[in-house]
Amino acid sequence: MLDDPCAAAVPFYDLFHEDGHVPAIRELLPPLLAGVRRGVIEIGAGTGLITEVIARATPAEIHAVEPSPGMRSVLVNRLARDPELQRRVTVLPCGGLEVKVDEPAGAVVMISVLQSFTADERPRLWRVLAGQLERDGRLLFNWRDRRPPAPETEPGVMGTYQVGRHTYEVAGQVLDVTGESVTSRFLYRVRHGETLLSEDEVVSTAHWPPSTAVAAELKEAGFVQDDAPDGMQVWRAA
Repeated sequence: MLDDPCAAAVPFYDLFHEDGHVPAIRELLPPLLAGVRRGVIEIGAGTGLITEVIARATPAEIHAVEPSPGMRSVLVNRLARDPELQRRVTVLPCGGLEVKVDEPAGAVVMISVLQSFTADERPRLWRVLAGQLERDGRLLFNWRDRRPPAPETEPGVMGTYQVGRHTYEVAGQVLDVTGESVTSRFLYRVRHGETLLSEDEVVSTAHWPPSTAVAAELKEAGFVQDDAPDGMQVWRAA
Protein backbone atom coordinates (compact mmCIF):
# COMPACT_ATOMS: atom_id res chain seq x y z
CA MET A 1 0.00 0.00 0.00
CA LEU A 2 1.36 3.40 -0.96
CA ASP A 3 1.97 5.89 1.84
CA ASP A 4 0.86 9.32 0.64
CA PRO A 5 0.76 12.13 3.23
CA CYS A 6 -0.75 14.42 0.56
CA ALA A 7 -3.71 12.14 -0.18
CA ALA A 8 -6.23 14.08 1.93
CA ALA A 9 -5.30 17.37 0.26
CA VAL A 10 -5.50 16.18 -3.36
CA PRO A 11 -9.24 16.88 -3.96
CA PHE A 12 -8.80 20.38 -2.50
CA TYR A 13 -5.47 21.23 -4.13
CA ASP A 14 -6.52 23.07 -7.29
CA LEU A 15 -9.40 24.86 -5.54
CA PHE A 16 -7.18 26.12 -2.73
CA HIS A 17 -4.16 27.08 -4.81
CA GLU A 18 -6.12 28.84 -7.53
CA ASP A 19 -7.37 30.98 -4.64
CA GLY A 20 -3.80 31.53 -3.43
CA HIS A 21 -0.40 31.97 -5.07
CA VAL A 22 -1.06 30.49 -8.53
CA PRO A 23 -2.60 33.57 -10.26
CA ALA A 24 0.39 35.73 -9.23
CA ILE A 25 2.88 33.07 -10.38
CA ARG A 26 1.20 33.02 -13.79
CA GLU A 27 2.30 36.65 -14.16
CA LEU A 28 5.71 36.50 -12.47
CA LEU A 29 7.21 33.25 -13.74
CA PRO A 30 7.05 33.40 -17.58
CA PRO A 31 9.41 36.40 -17.99
CA LEU A 32 11.97 34.65 -15.78
CA LEU A 33 11.96 31.66 -18.15
CA ALA A 34 12.56 33.75 -21.28
CA GLY A 35 15.24 32.16 -23.46
CA VAL A 36 15.24 28.79 -21.68
CA ARG A 37 15.36 26.07 -24.32
CA ARG A 38 17.31 23.22 -22.74
CA GLY A 39 15.00 21.54 -20.28
CA VAL A 40 13.20 22.66 -17.13
CA ILE A 41 13.06 20.70 -13.87
CA GLU A 42 10.01 21.50 -11.74
CA ILE A 43 10.42 20.45 -8.11
CA GLY A 44 7.10 19.65 -6.41
CA ALA A 45 4.86 19.77 -9.49
CA GLY A 46 1.74 18.85 -7.53
CA THR A 47 -1.27 18.51 -9.83
CA GLY A 48 0.37 20.44 -12.66
CA LEU A 49 -0.97 23.98 -12.22
CA ILE A 50 2.51 25.49 -12.54
CA THR A 51 3.61 22.82 -15.04
CA GLU A 52 1.11 24.35 -17.47
CA VAL A 53 2.55 27.82 -16.83
CA ILE A 54 6.08 26.58 -17.56
CA ALA A 55 4.93 24.83 -20.75
CA ARG A 56 3.36 28.02 -22.07
CA ALA A 57 6.47 30.07 -21.23
CA THR A 58 9.10 27.88 -22.91
CA PRO A 59 9.26 25.17 -25.58
CA ALA A 60 11.76 23.21 -23.46
CA GLU A 61 11.24 19.66 -22.28
CA ILE A 62 9.88 19.59 -18.71
CA HIS A 63 10.74 17.14 -15.94
CA ALA A 64 7.93 17.36 -13.36
CA VAL A 65 9.18 16.01 -10.02
CA GLU A 66 6.40 14.90 -7.64
CA PRO A 67 6.72 12.30 -4.85
CA SER A 68 2.98 12.08 -4.02
CA PRO A 69 1.13 9.31 -5.92
CA GLY A 70 -2.17 11.18 -5.51
CA MET A 71 -0.79 14.42 -6.91
CA ARG A 72 0.90 12.55 -9.77
CA SER A 73 -2.36 10.88 -10.75
CA VAL A 74 -4.01 14.27 -11.26
CA LEU A 75 -0.91 15.62 -13.02
CA VAL A 76 -0.73 12.75 -15.51
CA ASN A 77 -4.45 13.02 -16.26
CA ARG A 78 -4.01 16.76 -16.83
CA LEU A 79 -1.22 16.00 -19.32
CA ALA A 80 -3.40 13.41 -21.05
CA ARG A 81 -5.89 16.13 -22.02
CA ASP A 82 -3.20 17.93 -24.07
CA PRO A 83 -1.21 15.81 -26.56
CA GLU A 84 1.55 18.42 -26.78
CA LEU A 85 2.02 18.44 -23.00
CA GLN A 86 1.86 14.64 -22.87
CA ARG A 87 4.73 14.54 -25.36
CA ARG A 88 6.87 17.17 -23.63
CA VAL A 89 6.43 16.55 -19.88
CA THR A 90 8.06 13.62 -18.07
CA VAL A 91 6.74 12.94 -14.56
CA LEU A 92 9.40 11.79 -12.09
CA PRO A 93 8.12 9.87 -9.00
CA CYS A 94 10.72 11.21 -6.56
CA GLY A 95 11.54 14.18 -4.39
CA GLY A 96 13.91 17.07 -4.98
CA LEU A 97 16.78 15.40 -3.15
CA GLU A 98 16.68 12.41 -5.51
CA VAL A 99 16.11 14.13 -8.86
CA LYS A 100 18.37 13.13 -11.73
CA VAL A 101 17.84 13.90 -15.41
CA ASP A 102 19.81 12.74 -18.45
CA GLU A 103 21.06 16.13 -19.66
CA PRO A 104 21.82 19.41 -17.84
CA ALA A 105 18.72 21.60 -17.54
CA GLY A 106 18.41 25.27 -18.38
CA ALA A 107 16.26 26.02 -15.33
CA VAL A 108 14.91 24.59 -12.10
CA VAL A 109 11.54 25.89 -10.86
CA MET A 110 10.30 25.51 -7.27
CA ILE A 111 6.99 27.20 -6.44
CA SER A 112 5.81 27.07 -2.81
CA VAL A 113 8.03 24.05 -2.18
CA LEU A 114 11.11 25.32 -0.35
CA GLN A 115 9.35 25.20 3.03
CA SER A 116 9.11 21.41 2.67
CA PHE A 117 12.86 21.02 3.23
CA THR A 118 14.48 21.12 6.66
CA ALA A 119 17.54 23.19 7.51
CA ASP A 120 19.65 20.01 7.28
CA GLU A 121 18.19 19.06 3.89
CA ARG A 122 18.52 22.42 2.13
CA PRO A 123 22.32 22.45 1.62
CA ARG A 124 22.07 18.99 0.02
CA LEU A 125 19.12 20.18 -2.10
CA TRP A 126 21.15 23.09 -3.49
CA ARG A 127 24.06 20.78 -4.33
CA VAL A 128 21.75 18.31 -6.10
CA LEU A 129 20.10 21.07 -8.13
CA ALA A 130 23.43 22.70 -9.01
CA GLY A 131 24.53 19.33 -10.38
CA GLN A 132 21.47 19.16 -12.65
CA LEU A 133 21.83 22.65 -14.13
CA GLU A 134 23.91 23.73 -17.08
CA ARG A 135 26.46 26.49 -16.53
CA ASP A 136 24.58 29.76 -15.86
CA GLY A 137 21.33 27.77 -15.58
CA ARG A 138 18.58 29.44 -13.55
CA LEU A 139 17.12 28.42 -10.20
CA LEU A 140 13.72 30.11 -9.79
CA PHE A 141 11.57 30.03 -6.66
CA ASN A 142 9.12 32.17 -4.73
CA TRP A 143 10.18 33.31 -1.27
CA ARG A 144 9.74 36.23 1.08
CA ASP A 145 10.44 36.78 4.75
CA ARG A 146 7.45 36.36 7.04
CA ARG A 147 6.72 36.91 10.69
CA PRO A 148 6.73 33.78 12.84
CA PRO A 149 3.10 32.85 13.53
CA ALA A 150 1.77 32.24 17.03
CA PRO A 151 0.24 28.92 18.11
CA GLU A 152 -3.56 28.92 17.86
CA THR A 153 -6.16 27.32 20.10
CA GLU A 154 -8.65 26.47 17.33
CA PRO A 155 -8.49 25.87 13.57
CA GLY A 156 -9.61 28.74 11.36
CA VAL A 157 -11.25 28.41 7.97
CA MET A 158 -8.74 29.18 5.21
CA GLY A 159 -11.01 28.68 2.20
CA THR A 160 -14.43 27.38 1.16
CA TYR A 161 -15.38 26.29 -2.36
CA GLN A 162 -18.68 25.19 -3.87
CA VAL A 163 -18.51 22.13 -6.11
CA GLY A 164 -21.98 21.17 -7.26
CA ARG A 165 -24.10 20.76 -4.12
CA HIS A 166 -21.10 20.17 -1.87
CA THR A 167 -18.92 22.67 -0.01
CA TYR A 168 -15.19 21.92 0.21
CA GLU A 169 -13.55 23.59 3.21
CA VAL A 170 -9.92 23.90 4.29
CA ALA A 171 -9.17 24.88 7.89
CA GLY A 172 -5.80 25.32 9.57
CA GLN A 173 -4.28 25.78 13.00
CA VAL A 174 -0.69 26.49 14.08
CA LEU A 175 0.25 24.03 16.81
CA ASP A 176 3.91 24.79 17.51
CA VAL A 177 6.67 27.18 16.43
CA THR A 178 10.28 26.19 17.08
CA GLY A 179 12.92 28.29 15.35
CA GLU A 180 12.20 28.23 11.63
CA SER A 181 9.88 25.21 11.92
CA VAL A 182 6.10 25.64 12.12
CA THR A 183 3.90 22.63 12.85
CA SER A 184 0.29 23.01 11.75
CA ARG A 185 -2.90 21.00 11.73
CA PHE A 186 -5.06 21.06 8.60
CA LEU A 187 -8.65 19.85 8.27
CA TYR A 188 -10.11 18.98 4.86
CA ARG A 189 -13.91 18.88 5.05
CA VAL A 190 -16.72 18.18 2.60
CA ARG A 191 -20.23 19.28 3.54
CA HIS A 192 -23.68 18.85 2.06
CA GLY A 193 -25.59 21.74 3.56
CA GLU A 194 -25.10 21.42 7.31
CA THR A 195 -24.15 17.74 7.08
CA LEU A 196 -20.46 16.89 7.37
CA LEU A 197 -19.75 14.17 4.79
CA SER A 198 -16.04 13.76 5.44
CA GLU A 199 -13.20 15.28 7.45
CA ASP A 200 -9.52 14.39 7.11
CA GLU A 201 -6.82 15.71 9.43
CA VAL A 202 -3.19 16.28 8.43
CA VAL A 203 -0.43 17.49 10.77
CA SER A 204 2.70 18.71 9.00
CA THR A 205 5.76 20.86 9.63
CA ALA A 206 6.94 23.63 7.32
CA HIS A 207 10.28 25.42 7.52
CA TRP A 208 10.56 29.20 7.06
CA PRO A 209 14.22 30.33 7.18
CA PRO A 210 15.03 34.02 6.70
CA SER A 211 16.09 35.04 3.19
CA THR A 212 19.58 35.81 4.51
CA ALA A 213 20.01 32.17 5.54
CA VAL A 214 18.75 30.89 2.19
CA ALA A 215 21.11 33.27 0.37
CA ALA A 216 24.10 32.10 2.42
CA GLU A 217 23.30 28.45 1.64
CA LEU A 218 22.97 29.14 -2.08
CA LYS A 219 26.22 31.07 -2.26
CA GLU A 220 27.96 28.23 -0.42
CA ALA A 221 26.61 25.85 -3.09
CA GLY A 222 28.04 28.01 -5.88
CA PHE A 223 24.98 29.99 -6.97
CA VAL A 224 25.03 33.69 -7.86
CA GLN A 225 21.95 35.84 -7.24
CA ASP A 226 20.27 37.66 -10.14
CA ASP A 227 17.55 40.31 -10.32
CA ALA A 228 14.00 39.16 -9.61
CA PRO A 229 10.57 40.73 -9.03
CA ASP A 230 9.22 41.05 -5.50
CA GLY A 231 8.32 37.65 -4.08
CA MET A 232 10.56 35.71 -6.47
CA GLN A 233 14.23 34.76 -6.35
CA VAL A 234 16.54 34.02 -9.29
CA TRP A 235 19.92 32.36 -8.82
CA ARG A 236 22.36 31.17 -11.49
CA ALA A 237 24.67 28.18 -11.39
CA ALA A 238 28.18 29.56 -11.54
